[in-house]
Amino acid sequence: MSIVLENEVDAAAARAAAVARPSIWIRLLRHPSVLIGGCIVLVMMLIGICAPLLGTIPPAQIDPTTRNKRPGVEITVRQDDGSTVQRTVLMGTDSLGRDIYSRVLYGARVSLIVGFSVAALSIAIGVLIGLLSGYIRWLDGIVMRIMDGLMAIPGILLAIGLVSLFRAGLATVIFAIVVPEIPRVVRLVRSVVLTIREEPYVEAAISVGTPLHKILWRHVMPNTVAPVIVQGTFICASAVLAEAALSFLGIGIPTDTPTWGNIMAEGRQFFRVYPHNIFFPAIFLTITVLAVNMLGDGLRDTLDPKMSKRV
Repeated sequence: MSIVLENEVDAAAARAAAVARPSIWIRLLRHPSVLIGGCIVLVMMLIGICAPLLGTIPPAQIDPTTRNKRPGVEITVRQDDGSTVQRTVLMGTDSLGRDIYSRVLYGARVSLIVGFSVAALSIAIGVLIGLLSGYIRWLDGIVMRIMDGLMAIPGILLAIGLVSLFRAGLATVIFAIVVPEIPRVVRLVRSVVLTIREEPYVEAAISVGTPLHKILWRHVMPNTVAPVIVQGTFICASAVLAEAALSFLGIGIPTDTPTWGNIMAEGRQFFRVYPHNIFFPAIFLTITVLAVNMLGDGLRDTLDPKMSKRV
């Protein structure tokens, strides 16, 4: 009788705790890192989407008469119909007379496209390989040796080598950054799968003859969602930095497409005299990477069962 009462008390306590504990969405909104980082990322996304509306001068428009103007200076801009208008360059102009403000806005679009694309592709490919590697024992050794070989090469050097093999462009840069990121996702997913595959419900599914693809999709993959989402945010931040580094080195996206990296690369020779050429894109790059990392930290604190108890 006492055992039955104890079980009823435990069940009632568990129900009360479940009711008292807020939902995952409420906990995410309450976490300061998720709220601040998410809002900044959202603002950067809106800036990139609305760049044609927010920009004052076309980012590729060259005017030698307005070279290296400092922020806040008024310049004369020639319109398509031949007329001229006076405009203030909020962030100055570069050595070719292009408006840095407009170029920074358009650069946000490219940098975020690279970050999100690399994160999505790395996760999609890494999860698939990690699931198969962690669940199929004979395949594990082969796959992990390949992943170890890729991780032995510094990511930026591997990206530089891949970019040099193909024509420079947005797709090439995304591909070059995705390849070094895949092993990190594979190792993360594999570590989760190695634990999950020994669980009783997975063994029960195997015993009743459930096909392999259904076991991986229904029983194994849902347990990898939380850590993979967190890893995806850090991959996004790393990809934004990698794209900026490649463009800064002159082997990334061509200069006719503005990115934060190639804007800084073009302004580095005038940095001591005209620091605004590097300062403004560097500020946007720093804020974006910091916001994505804050978002990832908040997601980790909320989605990780061990750390979510503190939130």
